[in-house]
Amino acid sequence: MTEKIDQEEIQKVIKSVPLLSASATQLLQTTTDPDHDLRGIVHIVKTDATLTARVLKVVNSAAFGLISEITSLDRAISYLGERLIIGIAIGDCAAQLFDKELVGYEGEHGDLWRHDLRTAIASREVAVQSDSDINPDLAFTAGLLHDIGKALISDYLHGTASEVLRKIESEEFSDYLSAEESLIGFDHPRAGYELALAWRLPTAIAEAIRFHHNPAGASPEFQELVYTVHLGDNIAMMGGCGTGADSMQYKLDPNYTQFFELKPNALANVMLTVNEEFDKLERSFSDTGESNR
Repeated sequence: MTEKIDQEEIQKVIKSVPLLSASATQLLQTTTDPDHDLRGIVHIVKTDATLTARVLKVVNSAAFGLISEITSLDRAISYLGERLIIGIAIGDCAAQLFDKELVGYEGEHGDLWRHDLRTAIASREVAVQSDSDINPDLAFTAGLLHDIGKALISDYLHGTASEVLRKIESEEFSDYLSAEESLIGFDHPRAGYELALAWRLPTAIAEAIRFHHNPAGASPEFQELVYTVHLGDNIAMMGGCGTGADSMQYKLDPNYTQFFELKPNALANVMLTVNEEFDKLERSFSDTGESNR
């Protein structure tokens, strides 16, 4: 028997989630500024001793195979790049959510992190390959956070996956979103959006979370970014990395072609880059010994 979620209930769930650190919040705000530079990123990281230590551990991990150890934070950030710094900051703050077993989706520990990381890489590559005006690192960040709402509502969907898939097949539900809404009164993009508001995330990222399955519903000024994440999400699922029973149970909006054009071999290039970069990033986190994702 499922339990309905109302606004008061979702706020109660959100209050149990740790807030993002001040440095992670600043990094996310900085990402949305088109005029920011790496010096601003360095300044933020330097004010957070824990994040500084993590960045140095990651850059010196076996995954990067450096000949000599990097001890300068400036060099470390320059080498890793903005997207990985943000990934470290968010991953540390929201580890409890990213690593959660998604019982309602029949997903395992770490599935959410792996899918979100692949979506982040794919979203960034879509922005690069399509020559769009979207900042690739902003696309990465939005992709990394797009499915965070699943961790909030998963427990309420416990035991429903088989029924949902059967009803999608019989067209009683149009997709997994309509199933979530019907069963518990809340879908995961809306739950993630509520968390984004509580975390005071930049509007662009909040919109990407809220509308990543319905990009046409986003505010016009953010639609290009949202379509980028929408496509990145689908690429991650097509590559075999989802979050459980709901994988490939959503509709792809073909109107992304109105915002950017991808060459015939671009999707294949994106998927290849996703696989290569994902393996490297996964090794970099596991080599530090501080992540079981």
